[in-house]
Amino acid sequence: MTTQTPASPALRTPPAAPAEAAAFFAARLAFQADVSDVHASLDSGAPGFVLLDSRGDAGWRQGHVPGAIHLPTADIPARAGSLLDPAVPVVTYCWGPGCDGATRAALALAQLGYRVKEMIGGIEYWIREGFPVETVAGTERRAADPLTVPVGSVSCAC
Repeated sequence: MTTQTPASPALRTPPAAPAEAAAFFAARLAFQADVSDVHASLDSGAPGFVLLDSRGDAGWRQGHVPGAIHLPTADIPARAGSLLDPAVPVVTYCWGPGCDGATRAALALAQLGYRVKEMIGGIEYWIREGFPVETVAGTERRAADPLTVPVGSVSCAC
């Protein structure tokens, strides 16, 4: 009697064909940017986009990315035209991976004709990677979380 090894749980659904996978991953990169790339872009002085914090007032006051503009998702239809240049791409963020507020904000902006990406990880991963945050008390920076970023390195070098 021969005993077969059960299929790998990770491969119960087999990987897509290479061309399909390439299209999927290229699309993800067209729709998303990670916090490290957003930080590097902002640090360059010429990011090529506007960073938009889509959280409510309490979240904004608690701490936000320096240089971001505050436009809660619910206010986008009424206020985007007076705050954003349609020729400049927008990168949205909200709380973090457990929140789809940045996705809703990106959708609202796209429906208004803006080119938009979502910053994956949100303010949570911005803070966890040790990047500065503006608060009502000023700018602060916490130590990087070694579970999310190499300590003492500028980037993950991926």
